[in-house]
Amino acid sequence: MNNHSQLLGQEDIRKLLIRLSTPATIGMIVNALYNLVDTIFVGRGVGYLGIAGLSVAFPIQMIIMAFGMMIGIGASSSVSRNLGAGDLDRAERVAGNSYTMILIIISVIAGLGLLFTDPILRLFGATETILPYARDYIQIIFIGSIFFSFAVSSNNLIRAEGNAKVAMVAMILGTGLNILLDPIFIFVLDMGIRGAALATILAQFISFLYILLYLRSGKSSLKIALHHLKLETAIVKEILMVGLPSFVRQINGSLLAIIMNNTLGFYGGDIAITVYGIVNRVMMFLLMPMFGVVQGMQPIVGFNYGARKFDRVKETIRDSLIAVTAFSLFGWTLSRLFPRFILGIFTTEAAVIELGMTAIHYIFLAIPIIGIPIISGALFQALGKSKPAFILSILRQMLILIPLVLILPLLGFGLLGVFVAFPVSDVISTLISAFILKHEVDRMHL
Repeated sequence: MNNHSQLLGQEDIRKLLIRLSTPATIGMIVNALYNLVDTIFVGRGVGYLGIAGLSVAFPIQMIIMAFGMMIGIGASSSVSRNLGAGDLDRAERVAGNSYTMILIIISVIAGLGLLFTDPILRLFGATETILPYARDYIQIIFIGSIFFSFAVSSNNLIRAEGNAKVAMVAMILGTGLNILLDPIFIFVLDMGIRGAALATILAQFISFLYILLYLRSGKSSLKIALHHLKLETAIVKEILMVGLPSFVRQINGSLLAIIMNNTLGFYGGDIAITVYGIVNRVMMFLLMPMFGVVQGMQPIVGFNYGARKFDRVKETIRDSLIAVTAFSLFGWTLSRLFPRFILGIFTTEAAVIELGMTAIHYIFLAIPIIGIPIISGALFQALGKSKPAFILSILRQMLILIPLVLILPLLGFGLLGVFVAFPVSDVISTLISAFILKHEVDRMHL
C-alpha cells in the first residue's frame, strides 16, 4: 500500500478532504466547461437547432457514462475498503474485473447505437427538424465511447487509492484538447456539429492514453496483471450492486431527458428543447464543484469505514456537507444575478433568451439545499450499502420529479409546470434524504 492510501486513515480530515476534493473539483469543472463550450460553439456555429440536437444526444451520452460510472464507482468503493483492510490482492482483482466489464458492456452499447441510431433519437425526443443534427453528432460519439468510458471508470479507481491529481490531469487534458479542437473542426474545417463530436472523441482518446500510461508506469498502488482481468462472479456482483445506484441516477437523468424533451416539444416546440439544453448545461457547470467534493469524500469514507474509524467517517460527512452547501449557494447566487447574461453567451435568439429566463428562475430555485441528497447517496455507495444508496438514487428524479413533470402541466400549468416541478422535487427529496442520513450516522459507533 503506497503513502497515498495510508494517508486516508491518518491525515487531518479537513486537509485530506481539500487535498482530494480540489483536484477532483477542478477536473469536474473543466469537464463541465467542455459541455458549456461545446454548446456555445455549436450555438454560434450551427444555430439553435444544433443546440437542440445536442440536447437530444446528451442523455444518450449520459447512458454511456452511466455504465462507466457504475463500474468505476462500484469498483472504487470496493478498492477503498480492501485497501483499508490491507487486502491489496483483492483490490487489484476488483480493478482488473472492472476493465473487462467496461470493454464488454460499452462495445455492445456502441454497436446497438450505431445500428438503431434514428429510432433511438426519436425516442429521446428528436423532431424531424432536430433529427439530422442529433444523428450527425451521436454516431461519432458511439464510435469513440469506449475511450471515454474507460477514462471515467479508471479515474474513480485512481481516486480510490488517494491519487486525485492524476485523475484531475486526465480530465483537464481531455477537456482542454476538446476546447481547442472545437473551433478548428466547427469553424475552420467547416464540419458543423460533426466537428464538435469529432473533437470530443479525439480528446477522449488522448485522455485514455494518459491514464493507460499511468497505470503501466508502476506509480499506482494497483499493479494490474493479465490474470486480474478474468471475471470473478463475486467481484462482478459486488461492483454491479454497489455501482447500481450511480447507474440508476444517471439513467434517471436520461429517462428524465426523454420525458422532458417530449413534454417540452409538445408544450413549447424546438425552442423549449433548446432552452432546457442550455439551462441543464449551466446547472451542471455551476454544481460540478459539489460532485468534486463527493469524489474526494468517498475514498476517505470507504477507507476509514473499512478500518472501523467511525469518528473520521462522521467528520468527513460533516465537512463535506458544509462544502457542498457553500458551492450550491454560490451557483444559486449567480443564477439570480446574471440569468440574461448567461443565456446570451449561447444564443442571440430573443425567444430562447426570454423563455430561458423563466426556466432558470424556477429550475434553480431550491438548489441551495440539494447538497444533502447528493452527499447522502454518495455516502451509502462508499460504505458499500447498495439498498439505501439505490433508494436515494431514484428518489429525486424517478419517484418525485418525473411524475411532477408529467402531472403539473396537465393541471393547467402548461410549460410552466415543467419548470416548477424542479424546486418542488428538490425540497421533498432533501427532507427524506436528511432523515435517512441522520439515521445512518447515529448507528455508527466506535
